[in-house]
Amino acid sequence: MSGADGIPLARPELGRREEELVLEVLRSGRLSLGPVQERFERAFAGWLGVADAVAVSSGTAALHLGVRRLGWGEGDEVVTSPFSFVASANCLLYEGARPVFADIDPVTLNLDPQAAADAVGERTAGLLPVHIFGYPAAMPELNELAERHGLGILEDACQAPGAVDADGVRVGARGNLACFAFYANKQLTTGEGGVLVPRSAEEAALVRSERNQGRALDMDWLDHDRLGFNYRMTELQAALGVAQVERADELLARRARVAELYTEALAELGGVQAAPGADLDGLVLPCADRGSERRSWFVYPVRLPRDADRDAVIADLAERGVAAKAYLPCIHLMPHYRERFGFRSGEFPVAEEVAERSLALPFFPAMTEEQVARVTEALAEALAGSWT
Repeated sequence: MSGADGIPLARPELGRREEELVLEVLRSGRLSLGPVQERFERAFAGWLGVADAVAVSSGTAALHLGVRRLGWGEGDEVVTSPFSFVASANCLLYEGARPVFADIDPVTLNLDPQAAADAVGERTAGLLPVHIFGYPAAMPELNELAERHGLGILEDACQAPGAVDADGVRVGARGNLACFAFYANKQLTTGEGGVLVPRSAEEAALVRSERNQGRALDMDWLDHDRLGFNYRMTELQAALGVAQVERADELLARRARVAELYTEALAELGGVQAAPGADLDGLVLPCADRGSERRSWFVYPVRLPRDADRDAVIADLAERGVAAKAYLPCIHLMPHYRERFGFRSGEFPVAEEVAERSLALPFFPAMTEEQVARVTEALAEALAGSWT
């Protein structure tokens, strides 16, 4: 089963408001460096509860500019997670800094604070926590670690707009440099695009210069007084962003509802939410919110039973018209990281075990209860024939 009958892994939620604002841009004839980008920046900053937000071409661009603002470069080491999308480590390589990986918490799948503390050494310049799958990292502990050692922090919040940390602070609003992304499968989308949350007005001005080829702060058209990049967001992307921010809370609530449906349905298959002391050998579901922590639902990842054949499950689901994806591979085991730094299997056992078992199921705001039931039934049947 495929085509119109299939259930995709993700689907952006776009409607009349997005069409209206994109058409306004097209009719204006202003496609770049215009008022809609500024409008989007103000809207996102206001929604997040911060003073400013600088729009850029991608979350990766935001991470790169954040690394530059913190001055991380040759000879510096930055402690980060091996269980993430590769951009959170690649952004360090762009400036010659070295990622130093530390293992993850088996429940939240975020950087383990004690493992991060153990990884801090003489060359450590900073921490780059990732709010993986939209669950907030342990920012109170990581901020304290950074303060104790005089380290900079760059938060990768690309999967976590709207998440809330253990102190009740929205992810990205603690005063650290923080990055968000708006790829097509994200909670809020501009197709491509990202935002860097600066720490000051001066820093915001410098980032706006660097995203635009290092153009002088007075914005003379061909006057460039620093190294910069073409990291601009287009007016068309910004128009989508304005519309998405206008209904951000609704979109997040609808994602949370789909996640709730999955958790209820998969519990009937024996799925257990990850928690301290829980049996993590079988079908493991994403952890529940704890205390003041609130997840922003990006994807719905499950860990298959230890003895299941994940590739066989993915193939079986595809035959039934259900998209699924192994999500995520460990960064340190990717070929260019192995070759460059000599990483090997077994260095970060929790991350590696999670990566070997994780599977992302179809997940988007418009999913119906019937679709969730169909995915659940297909997964049950696929698991029944997948034992290794």
